[in-house]
Amino acid sequence: MKSFGKAPQGERLERLRDLPMWDGERLRNIHPVLPGLRDPQAARPTLREFLCGDDNRTPLEPLPADDPRAAWLRRPSSGLRATWLGHSTVLLEIDGWRVLTDPVWGQRASPFTLLGPKRFQPVPVGLRDLPAIDAVVISHDHYDHLDYPTIRALAKSKVPFVTSLGVGAHLESWGIEPSRITELVWWQSHRVPGTGLTITAAPSQHFSGRGLKDRNQTLWSSMVMAGERHRVFFSGDTGLTTEYESIRDRLGPFDLVMLEVGAFHPSWGDIHLGPANALAAHRLLGGGVLMPVHWGTFALSTHAWDEPVEDLLALADPNGTALLLPRLGEPVEPVERREVQPWWRHGQPVGDRSSTRSGSPEPAINEQLSDQLPWPLD
Repeated sequence: MKSFGKAPQGERLERLRDLPMWDGERLRNIHPVLPGLRDPQAARPTLREFLCGDDNRTPLEPLPADDPRAAWLRRPSSGLRATWLGHSTVLLEIDGWRVLTDPVWGQRASPFTLLGPKRFQPVPVGLRDLPAIDAVVISHDHYDHLDYPTIRALAKSKVPFVTSLGVGAHLESWGIEPSRITELVWWQSHRVPGTGLTITAAPSQHFSGRGLKDRNQTLWSSMVMAGERHRVFFSGDTGLTTEYESIRDRLGPFDLVMLEVGAFHPSWGDIHLGPANALAAHRLLGGGVLMPVHWGTFALSTHAWDEPVEDLLALADPNGTALLLPRLGEPVEPVERREVQPWWRHGQPVGDRSSTRSGSPEPAINEQLSDQLPWPLD
């Protein structure tokens, strides 16, 4: 089971134990949870409900997507361009340099090839079709952000990785040379050699782990990517926290803010944003163009697949929030401030949520998943 990765050891483990978040056995969130984020009366969904429940977790047909390769041959006129490739995977072009966030080309957000959340939307381009990348940024080690087959493929390149402390143990076990890995703690910055890129890890309120025995043994972070003229904030996974004000003051202002909006649930509202809290986080960060991520690819909660983006669109102030909602694979420059087009509704009328699932998983599947995976899964 190589996809489970490897636990931090040696000097890496000692660095983790030196963090103020270390409680003697594991890392923990130490920033006070804001009231009302998590509903203590809401029961977490069972694995059976998660795996085979509801009729609206996936779209009726594949979503429309663009092929970005021709556009990638031309430099962005503004110096900043983003191409959303699904979930939290974004190709950023910042002042002449390219950064790839949380790359996931695998078919499942799971350690298993036949079990676990399956991708319902293909990546618009193959991994081999990407232009030369200057850095890969990985926020934390959950399966929908750190993907074993993708990392194994990237191991054949020379691209450097910048990630949260502890995650490098997984990368090394999958063939990435230690010299290509930089692990950061919160507020620590790294200048990517040979570039004008500076990447800084910042606070988030989440958790980590790829199985039940390694819960919170690696750090989770938001990330800021800065070039000579532009700055981009990437939330990774997080609940709402007033630490965003500190991030704004220390690392802002931001030209583009990429915040997670999917996989929310009342019982874990303290570790995921969801649409409403993403808008609150955006305000705390000082604004900037807001591009939602962490939706449209995997069914990782019990809500409808399009609920995150529909709710975001309904809740956002059209006069006060600059939303960027590109099609999958569409390279866009935030400075353009485009009018939002609900492209995801193509062939999927709102309210028409026919079932795409049938039957129930075998009991052995439930048992195997409950024995080996954390809950929630991301």
